Amino acid sequence: MPQTNSDTGFSRRSFIKLSGAAGAGLCLAFYFPELAKAAKIINASDVDIQDIQLNAWILIDTSGKVTILSHRAEMGQGAYQAIPQIVAEELEVDLDKVNIIFAKGDKKYGGQVTGGSSTVRKSYKNLLNLGATAREMLILAAASKWGASATDCYAESGFVIHRPSGKKYHYGEIALDASKLEMPKNVKLKQRSEYKLIGKPLHRQDTHLKTNGAAIFGLDKKIPGMLYAMVERNPRMRGTVKSFDDTETKKVPGVKHVFKVKMLVFNTYREGVAVVADSTWAAMQGKKALKVEWDDSGFEHVDTAQIYKQHEENLSNKEGLSFKKIGDPDDILKKANKTVDVIYQAPYQSHSCMEPLNCVAHYQGDKIEIWGPIQGPDWIQNVVSEQLGLPKEKVIVNMTFLGGGFGRKAFMDYPHEAAVISKEIGGPVQVVWSREDDMTQGPYRPGMSYRCQGVVENGGISAIKIRLCGQNIGNMNSKKREANDSTTEGFLQPYFDSIKNISFADVPFETPVPVMWWRSVYASTNGFAYESFMDEMALSAAKDPLELRRQYLANDERVTKLIEKLEQVSGWKNRQKNQGYGVAITECFNTTVGQVVKVSRNAEGKLKIDKVWAVVDCGWYVNPDTIQAQVEGSVVMALGAATTHEITFKDGLVEQKNFYAYKMPRIMDVPVVEVHIMENTADAGGVGEPGLPPFSPALTNAIFDLTGQRIRKLPFDMTAI
Repeated sequence: MPQTNSDTGFSRRSFIKLSGAAGAGLCLAFYFPELAKAAKIINASDVDIQDIQLNAWILIDTSGKVTILSHRAEMGQGAYQAIPQIVAEELEVDLDKVNIIFAKGDKKYGGQVTGGSSTVRKSYKNLLNLGATAREMLILAAASKWGASATDCYAESGFVIHRPSGKKYHYGEIALDASKLEMPKNVKLKQRSEYKLIGKPLHRQDTHLKTNGAAIFGLDKKIPGMLYAMVERNPRMRGTVKSFDDTETKKVPGVKHVFKVKMLVFNTYREGVAVVADSTWAAMQGKKALKVEWDDSGFEHVDTAQIYKQHEENLSNKEGLSFKKIGDPDDILKKANKTVDVIYQAPYQSHSCMEPLNCVAHYQGDKIEIWGPIQGPDWIQNVVSEQLGLPKEKVIVNMTFLGGGFGRKAFMDYPHEAAVISKEIGGPVQVVWSREDDMTQGPYRPGMSYRCQGVVENGGISAIKIRLCGQNIGNMNSKKREANDSTTEGFLQPYFDSIKNISFADVPFETPVPVMWWRSVYASTNGFAYESFMDEMALSAAKDPLELRRQYLANDERVTKLIEKLEQVSGWKNRQKNQGYGVAITECFNTTVGQVVKVSRNAEGKLKIDKVWAVVDCGWYVNPDTIQAQVEGSVVMALGAATTHEITFKDGLVEQKNFYAYKMPRIMDVPVVEVHIMENTADAGGVGEPGLPPFSPALTNAIFDLTGQRIRKLPFDMTAI
């Protein structure tokens, strides 16, 4: 069975040592030479000679064991499965014979941030070539030993076989010989029809690790002499510590240290008081006994109602920063006798990963080592290096498994805080966040408002003008005030070719609330506004909502086929009375997802979701089961954000402190989700995030279809409709 070395991570130096210790087998990696458009594959024996950026690698030792290094995090999205499944396909090795290891944070691996559904879509071609190159080198080595032609040999299940004689070598027997060969250029990759692993619903390699307790998550990490810390942080996020009384805290058995601490949050610092003890429980009790006086002067204490009131005023009075414009929609709107002019709003959301934030740090004077559930090890390496004044190579960052991430665990605040605490106590420490810490401290998905204006004439769309207002994540670390570069995220590109007058603008808005990426980023809120608006435009044009989309997306063959599939599987043309059907189609991270939601009323007259049909066009893909799981999870997350939970503020304080107030959908709330994958040879898109944005507009459009009630503000209470 595959194993993980995530407990220790894996460095470039360890990579070389393993290569030697394993019997000098075959070690290959790929990297991107400066200014190169394509990756180059290199033999490990050259790594110490050249200053290169290894992105991923494979090692075949003399016993035949295959090790694949994953330079990206596994947070449930399936990278731990996808990377070896891709490599093993072209390498011709059984997947259950592969050992999988997480890389340490190191610029030599290139970009390591797990986000934007980028692991497969940005690396799959290079991973295929990596596996195929190793396979061909092994075939060449075996053919040489036999004195045979390589064309008479083939690889299968970890062996090279001589077709005429049936003789064979397992990979370990020829790995050393293969490592001495010159790497072949332009290796031939398989056709998709030849795949044995890719495209198949194989069981995930991390399932047994997570069910038998072998998988190491951040909270599982233990090192000798480690203490435990919890931090009482300012509940208003930008306030400072005026004073604290730790008299009662120090009476708690096990408490060792109490001191002020601060961590970097974008371009400011968040202050708190750390309680360090010999157990998490003692640290928690010591934190409860702590008395802190805060200085909350000098910044705005926000209220949710004020935020959205300001949004609406801005959208009424300001044109904003232009992001994209075609034609002259303003002129069309000014001259029109009738316009559609509506506002949509979506709330702030917590990430609320099932595994709360945590991090282990061990400061050792001239270096520091960090372990934890981390999405961006190289980012953390950079920040800790800068903040602690250490060379980057002296900041060692190890990835464990993540119990959910959704973008939150790509942030650098919690590892920086752990590093500061470890330095203060002069030893290893695990900092654990409570659920209340996680929910009340953020950062959050930004709350957003949209003003959508349009004109329909002669049954067609003459003009669309859209302005969004909300915090720009891209400006959190910058003094520049530029248009949000995700302004059109979620909106399908073909619309820009078929609608002659269209514009998008970002109306800047700032508040002390820290915000950052959330699953599907701005597409999660943009999708609700833009696809709800397309339904309202269809109503104004007296057209079927799906037909209107088909009309304006007809210039894109892939989207047209997706619409046809969605129409077929959902039975769109056979809709019955007393049933509401809603559709939405969005695109993000190079994947288009269309969803149809069907709603009705139960015997008591209560609204219920009967079914969701999702059609996914992600181009080239690895594992259909992973896609299905990600779409199902996205629907559940979107359902919660649309109908169940939100983060609100009162006098600068977060009102939701745990799941009793930030309620999650229950299993009885979750509808059947039927997932269909489009088959084509287009480049790979993402699958971890694109399934989320279309759900909320498809749902609210279905409710309108059934009840005539248009929902323009999230979240809403389904029991009240």
